[in-house]
This record gives sequence, structure tokens and C-alpha cells, in this order.
Amino acid sequence: MRISIASEANDMEQRMPRITFVDHKGERRTVEVAEGLSVMEGALRHNIPGIDGDCGGACACATCHVHVDPAWMPRLPPASELETAMLTLADEADEFSRLACQIKVTPELDGLVVSTPESQY
Repeated sequence: MRISIASEANDMEQRMPRITFVDHKGERRTVEVAEGLSVMEGALRHNIPGIDGDCGGACACATCHVHVDPAWMPRLPPASELETAMLTLADEADEFSRLACQIKVTPELDGLVVSTPESQY
């Protein structure tokens, strides 16, 4: 019996967490993002419209502002004081607002859904 090394590697490879980005028109884009990256980094790597990340993820702007699906909010760590302060600069901020640069992707976030505000287009 011959076993393919490539098929063994594929069987052992785990799927990366999937994040769904919904734009202001309702268009959904689901992408795989490596564990440990931020949601913003995943968006930039996949050219998701509405996520600019001008500060490179330093929590020094609000160009990666997203609205987290309410069902996912309890699964995220709370926003830091700095993130909360930066969100005051974001248009259309609400109780579900977060900066995508501050959300680290973990296996538990597989399926996360975030929306980008119309003002970021």
C-alpha cells in the first residue's frame, strides 16, 4: 500500500479561521485568516474594501473600524481604553464598534462576522 505524503499533509493541515466581512451594500466576503493575525491584517491581505489600516495596526486611527455582529460581541475580549478613545473618531460608531486591528484571530473566532461602515468607502 502506497501512502502519498502530500495527502497526509493535507489531512493534517487544519483550516484557518474564517472571517466574514459585510460591506455597506450587504455584499459578503468570507476569507481565511491565519491564527494570531488581527482581523485588520486579514482584511488587508485579502483586499477587503472599507478597511484601510492607515496606522498599520498601532491603534492610532480608526480606518479599520468595523461593527461586530452582536452575537459575536460576548466572545471578544473587551476593548482597551485606547481603542475606546480611538473609536470616538470613527463615523457611525455604536455599541458594536471595534477596531479590527485590535481583534486577534483565534480558532474560537472561526465564523466571526463584521460589517464595514458606509463612511469608510
